[in-house]
Amino acid sequence: MPQNVVTRFAPSPTGFLHIGGARTALFNWLYAKANGGKMLLRIEDTDRSRSTEEAIDAIMDGMKWLGLDWDDEPHFQYAGADRHRQVAHEMVANGSAYKCTCTAEELAAMREKAQAEGRPPHYDGTCRDRDPKSISPDTSYVIRLKTPLEGETAVNDKVQGVVRFPNKDLDDLILLRSDGNPTYMLAVVVDDHDMGITHIIRGDDHLTNAAKQTLIFEGMGWSVPEMAHIPLIHGADGAKLSKRHGAIGAEKYRAMGYLPDALCNYLVRLGWAHGDDEIISRSQMVDWFGFDGMNKAASRFDFAKLDAINGHYIRNCEDGLLLETMLDVLREADPNSIVLKGLNEETRTMLLRGMSAFKERAKTLVDLADKASFIFATLPLPMEDKAAKLLDEDGKNVVAGMIPELEKITDWTPENIETAIRGYAEVQDLKLGKVAQPLRAAVTGLATSPGAFDVLRILGKHEALSRLKHTV
Repeated sequence: MPQNVVTRFAPSPTGFLHIGGARTALFNWLYAKANGGKMLLRIEDTDRSRSTEEAIDAIMDGMKWLGLDWDDEPHFQYAGADRHRQVAHEMVANGSAYKCTCTAEELAAMREKAQAEGRPPHYDGTCRDRDPKSISPDTSYVIRLKTPLEGETAVNDKVQGVVRFPNKDLDDLILLRSDGNPTYMLAVVVDDHDMGITHIIRGDDHLTNAAKQTLIFEGMGWSVPEMAHIPLIHGADGAKLSKRHGAIGAEKYRAMGYLPDALCNYLVRLGWAHGDDEIISRSQMVDWFGFDGMNKAASRFDFAKLDAINGHYIRNCEDGLLLETMLDVLREADPNSIVLKGLNEETRTMLLRGMSAFKERAKTLVDLADKASFIFATLPLPMEDKAAKLLDEDGKNVVAGMIPELEKITDWTPENIETAIRGYAEVQDLKLGKVAQPLRAAVTGLATSPGAFDVLRILGKHEALSRLKHTV
């Protein structure tokens, strides 16, 4: 087992915690937990024009909701700009970087020449061997990495294996801009070194960056962290993940009624597997997680599978906790919902009484609330067309005949309700459905809901009989 493992999640605060970022955070969190290490949070806020406090809050709130706690205080990359500049100048001093004074016009001419000759538009090395002391203090310059001209840079990746990059393809990238601001590529390396990061776990779209960053680590004589570039998430159609596929913020998934444990369970299976296990608890994730189970191919986001996993977690959640979680989500996502508007001591009791029935087929907490909405309906009940058809003349006669049978029940239990309904059906020589379906329609206004025994039990004797009597 690796010792003193330190991973990091390093989002740019330009938007929400999207689903790909959430999975990256989860994998970093799991690897740290699995190895008794730490996961650090670094906010890469060097793009000042796009970084916002709202995005920082959204990222942190999303991580907290998912249960992905980080160690130590968050590190803000922009605050380390002086340190990044210092390293760039140290690299000039040790010969692994150089000052470049080429003008914008000269660089444009280089690009045009390269294009005409069918070459990549790389910097041509005009200033590579120039003595930095020969540059006047008032001359504008950038600092570039002195990439080796020959050979290759190898990235020994925990997921992708050994990936080799010809150095001639890597270019002399800019480390420090002419305005003195460090580039992302330099800042990342300096921060990873200074924060003691031992394992970099991120999307495989950063694989080319890994080669360039390796050269910066080596230019400073620093150890290169272990790297693991995980496959990206695509939509169900195989296309790049977009909003229509599910590339939305964690807060949206919460508002849609997904449970954090269910979402983490789903995300961990996007690119990683433990045999054929589909339902994996958080403790099992920590016990089992490692790079051996990682796929190299992109994963496909599938809402149907997420719904199935979320339904499993809903069914296995304790009723009282599930009720409070559902109400919390509604307060945040739908404060004008019929459930919240009609919530009082009596209806809360009905909700709790019905939770075991509602959750059997619910896919999300919003779905759960929708299934319970009949509790809050007021007389006269709004009727779905199919429910109204069940309450034709025959249906109303059944309801009228059942009312005195139900009034006789002193102990309002599902068993006693069922006994009364079955007894009436038998005496009237009716199939059970011919009795149960009109009863259910009469008290809910719905054609689809929990069964008649359940809805009558959930509403309680007084409310159920009141609705039945109003129907006839």
